[in-house]
Amino acid sequence: MNRLPSFRRQAQQGIALLEALLAAVILAIGLLGTIGLQARSYAALSDAGMRAEAAIAADKLLGIMNTDLGNLEDYEIAAGEEPSARLEQWYDETAALIPGAAVVISVTPAAGAAPAAVDIAISWRRKADTPVNTHRITSYFAGST
Repeated sequence: MNRLPSFRRQAQQGIALLEALLAAVILAIGLLGTIGLQARSYAALSDAGMRAEAAIAADKLLGIMNTDLGNLEDYEIAAGEEPSARLEQWYDETAALIPGAAVVISVTPAAGAAPAAVDIAISWRRKADTPVNTHRITSYFAGST
């Protein structure tokens, strides 16, 4: 019978434990990476939801303005300004859907053959330490006065 000398057997003791500890460390690093990716995907999903709400709100306002072409200038609002009576309901709905939303609407009246231009910018900040996101849309209304 061939037996290993006793000094080789003693050198091998504890290798399985070391392999198990190394596997646990690698698993922990992988799990931390997965948790980080999950957090980033949640933040991206939240930003996408706010962007979709801003797009829907802007589209809704353009529909309202399209039915009231004679009063386009009444829909204009600067940053930090209170909305006009025509804009107040839409503004309140938008502020409820997008917390902390800042709305800027500028109207360039029609001149000659050029249509009226409406620029809508809806800005929001998801968290205090994140950058400001802005959804901006420009629309032209031909036939406005």
